[in-house]
Amino acid sequence: MPDHQRADARRNYVRILAVAEAEVSVHGAGASLEQIARTAGVGSATVRRHFPTRRALVEAVSRTRIEALCVRAQELAGHGDSRKALLDWLGDVVAYCVSARGLAAALAYDGVEPESVHESSCSMALEDAAGPLLSRAVQDGAVTAGVTVSDLITLAVGVVLATEHHPDPAARADRLFGLAVAGLSPQH
Repeated sequence: MPDHQRADARRNYVRILAVAEAEVSVHGAGASLEQIARTAGVGSATVRRHFPTRRALVEAVSRTRIEALCVRAQELAGHGDSRKALLDWLGDVVAYCVSARGLAAALAYDGVEPESVHESSCSMALEDAAGPLLSRAVQDGAVTAGVTVSDLITLAVGVVLATEHHPDPAARADRLFGLAVAGLSPQH
């Protein structure tokens, strides 16, 4: 929220964001913008002025969690086994996305533009933060060259979206993510 905004506009922004966080936690990224406006006590035009798109609203709601994932990537960047560090971070991405309804949608490719995954500020922040983790894993020969952070985020998002209606989405997402990472071949 820009500092040059009027005090009432800043209050509205904070109130809308608080209500949106509660609505997204219950209803996911499809939370009703009209319901958010009613609960916040503002008009729908006010919501759209602060958040011109649903994606902008979901990204704002997800910002704190994204920042935590970025910090986690930095913490893991210089520690031990580069493959384990990268997979620990990706596991955190999956866990956060499962626990924070709407976060996977904020990271998902929406099909509007061929490169629209890069238009998500959440995805861009994660890509920047995880770049060093992936680079080190590739350099160590622990990950195939040519894999991108965007590929890995898309994999994590796909797992989360595929399991969000499962009775135990966290356990199912963790299992599927483990299968995707390990592959389907038996270990010898």
